[in-house]
Amino acid sequence: MFEILFTLMFCLIFGMFIFTIIKRISQWNKNNHSPKLTVDATIVTKRDHVSHHHHNNHTTHSTTYYVTFQVDSGDRMEFHVSSSEFGMLVEGDYGRLTFQGTRYLSFERIY
Repeated sequence: MFEILFTLMFCLIFGMFIFTIIKRISQWNKNNHSPKLTVDATIVTKRDHVSHHHHNNHTTHSTTYYVTFQVDSGDRMEFHVSSSEFGMLVEGDYGRLTFQGTRYLSFERIY
């Protein structure tokens, strides 16, 4: 009974791992084949997410940064950005957002 349960759990975890890899490669490929677009946009909000990782006798953390832009049509898009970009972007700034699919490329402030 234990062998069947162990095999089933192994297959489930391995399957989830393979699914995640395929999904990420698919999104990367889709972004690469999407056109690079530049639109006028306003920064409406910024947020970060801190992940804590516990290992034996120590703890590490990583921070992921996100910025939400609103284009002139009223649509909003959230992008993952680097920490240096996050620090330079200010809520309320208006400028030219350049992106490719779900990939943030740049933001040039107009005012």
